[in-house]
Amino acid sequence: MPKILFLGDIVGRPGRTCVIERLPALREALRADFVIANGENAAGGSGITGKIVQELLGAGVDGITLGDHVWDQKNFENEIDQLEGVCRPANLPEQNPGRTHLILEKDGFRLGLFTVLGRNYIGLKAGCPFERADKKLLELAGDCDACFVEAHMEATSEKVALGWYLDGRAVAVIGTHTHIPTADARVLPQGTAYLSDAGMCGPYASVIGRDVEQVVATFLDGMKRRFPVAREDVRISGCLIEIDASTGLSLGVERIEIAEEKDKGLNG
Repeated sequence: MPKILFLGDIVGRPGRTCVIERLPALREALRADFVIANGENAAGGSGITGKIVQELLGAGVDGITLGDHVWDQKNFENEIDQLEGVCRPANLPEQNPGRTHLILEKDGFRLGLFTVLGRNYIGLKAGCPFERADKKLLELAGDCDACFVEAHMEATSEKVALGWYLDGRAVAVIGTHTHIPTADARVLPQGTAYLSDAGMCGPYASVIGRDVEQVVATFLDGMKRRFPVAREDVRISGCLIEIDASTGLSLGVERIEIAEEKDKGLNG
């Protein structure tokens, strides 16, 4: 049965270096047929560039998703249409550049993939994620054997609601954006794998990937500061989903976390 390895938000140079170096062995060990990664924080912690897209694809990522930081890097809006293997959130305004979905194929099995942004506590203008997910699933029905939906949302309630709404229609609804892995991985009653947040691929000795001292200082005095990407305790975080090829639904989902040990590299 096909397997999907999904990697949570890749944060800055520490996160992308870890993924690039470790993904080939991890993919082989887990026997993953498809690797999907959220790359919206891969460039300096905010946004992504065409060069980084190519580096991640070259390391074995099959599909790169994006979120509310999609346009943070200068000129990326002029690059995205030429970049295969990357899609922007499907519920952004239609005039935004970029693909709204991907179709990945392995051994004749076709996996559809798209992201929807939440509308609670997200600043970027976006349409209703529920309505857009309905439309995308109908659009992709004849072109893929299963469809993976990423819920890039701040509010856990919005993610959970979308999971229940799409149960039995998507192979998985996996949450991103908050960078903190959750403990609720499960297969919903009608066969959709669900996880509120896959966590991040990046430095966990941090405040969601950023330098602790600077973030704490801002919480204390309210002054604006630069929040550099942290460097320590780099981990790969995500989940592994097994697909029932006959139904296009999920047979199981489990969290994946690979932590760094000081002076010993990474171990699972």
